[in-house]
Parts: sequence; C-alpha cells; structure tokens
Amino acid sequence: MDHVIAQWGRVILGGGALDREGALDIVAAARRTPHDLFYWANRVRQAHFGNGVRLCSIIAGKLGACAEDCKWCAQSLAWMKGGPQNVSHPPRQGLEKPQCAGVEEILSATSQAATRGATCMGIVNSGRRPGPRDIETVTAAARSISSRPEASIRISASLGEITEDQARQLASAGVHRYHHNLETSRRMFGQMVSTHSYDDRLATLVAARSAGMSVCSGGIFGIGENWEDRIDLALTLRDQVRPDTVPINFLSPIPGTPLENAPPLEPMELLTIVAMFRLILPRCDIKVAGGRQANLRDLQSWMFYAGASGCMVGNYLTTSGREVEQDLQMIRDLGLDVMQ
Repeated sequence: MDHVIAQWGRVILGGGALDREGALDIVAAARRTPHDLFYWANRVRQAHFGNGVRLCSIIAGKLGACAEDCKWCAQSLAWMKGGPQNVSHPPRQGLEKPQCAGVEEILSATSQAATRGATCMGIVNSGRRPGPRDIETVTAAARSISSRPEASIRISASLGEITEDQARQLASAGVHRYHHNLETSRRMFGQMVSTHSYDDRLATLVAARSAGMSVCSGGIFGIGENWEDRIDLALTLRDQVRPDTVPINFLSPIPGTPLENAPPLEPMELLTIVAMFRLILPRCDIKVAGGRQANLRDLQSWMFYAGASGCMVGNYLTTSGREVEQDLQMIRDLGLDVMQ
C-alpha cells in the first residue's frame, strides 16, 4: 500500500481535509498504484454513503440554438455557423432553432424516471439565461409534480445564469436543486468559453444557494485540462461553492465542435479523477454523468469502487445513454442499493 495515499486516506476518514499539495502528491503516487487510491476512495464513500447509490435523470427543457461558445458543446450556434477554421462541419443538424419541451412532456419523463429509481429529475435548458417563458414552464412543472404520486422525486433546474429573483421563483415553486457546472478550473475556463466568465457562473450558484435551493455543480474532463486544473476545480467547489452534488462528465467529442479531435482519456485516468474528487469532497454526492458509457467502457462498474455515490441514468442531452435496466443490474450485481 502506497504510504502517501494511505496517510491521506486515514486523515480524510478522520475528518481532515486534503490540501492542494497533498492532492498533487496523491496523483503522482496513483500513477504507480491506482488501485491503492481506489481502495481509499471506496472506503471514504462507504463511510458517508454506505451501500446506497443515488440515481438521477435529465430532460431537455430547451435544446439547441445556444449563443454561447463552449468548445465541447453540440448546441452552440458558433459551431453550427461554421465556427473556427479547424471545425470540419456543423454538428447536430436540426439544432439551429430551439426545441422546447412542454409541461406535459416534462411530467411524463419525470414519472418514468421515478419508476426507474431516480431521486432527482433535471430540467436542462440551452442558452446563457432563461426568459420569463422558461421560468414559467419549469415552475409549472415543479408545482404539478409536487402534487403527484411521484412527488418523492426532486426537481432540479439547469437554466444557465439566473438572478436572485428568478432563484426565489424557482425555489418557491418546489424546485429543490439548481445545477450549474463550473466545468473546469478558472485558469482553463477562458480557453474553453469566451462569451461569459467564471465569475458569472459563481454568481449564479450564490443566487441559487441564497434562495434556499440545493446546489449541484461539477465539471467536464478530457477537454485538454491537466491535473492541476482538475484539483483546482475540486478545491474551488469545496471551498467556495460547497455543493451538495457534484456531477463528473467525460468528453464525448462531437463532430463539428472545436474539440472533435480531442484525444480520449484512458478509463483508469478517468477513474482516478473520480477518486480524487471523492477524497477532496468526501461528503458530496458524486455522480458520474455524461460520457461514462463511451469513455469507461467495460469499467463502468468501477466508478463506485473509485468513490462515486451515484450516476445519471437514461439519455443525455444530445447523446444516448445505455438501457436503464443494464445500470440497475450493474448496481444489483455490485451488492449496492438504489436509494429512494
């Protein structure tokens, strides 16, 4: 057992906090002995979550026609209009105009997710910020869901930047959680997005928390970031955002976006990312979300051994997930329990 990893594992299990230097030391050690890191990440997960696994699902409330220029995203109009010279062809034909889901469609998807064991349903909109109609649709859906048999499933909204007033509207309608990813480190963010700032994202998370909503914020990996970026993101989340849930997404390169030729990360490195987030954020619900099927491949079940306490089930926004029953069978085979 690597002594550096073991020493920090005991510190974290005892309630201590991992610092930046220690995190970098663990990463260096994990390159030699990744299984030692997974062992301690799994112990930390078990200490806070036992055998419970939390599932979530999402539905696109508004899809496409986004004016932002996030380099990984198929919904950006910047890449549909030709984008930079290294973009070969526009991605995802048909997303040039927004496609909006109505209240009934959201209710139907939520009911289906509840029957599959999901405890949270995320309504995700493209665009920098919501308009009055977007807020109206989400609040109407949240109020309706709270009066239905599947009311035990909690509603999450991911609508981009919101004001304090919009946050209060969402919270008062029964939206339990607000999702807004920081995506990467402050240092890396400007290389990936130019149409809004890191501080814009942080301000939205502050507004959501101030309104009484739970906060969900994480990142995307495989976009060219290094280990310092990954650790700095985790530390920013822990020290500034204090999220309840941290989604971990892996890049699935979309043809036509600037990252279409991004080299894939190996599954063991992806699992190391999960494990490091578990050690830095020991009490957070860490969910592996977009890109796990394509990137982890046969090692998907290892995400729990690496410290994840949940995952997203069903389809994503512009890519398909695997059959939900396969995920449920995987969880049963591991001797884990879906938390209700």
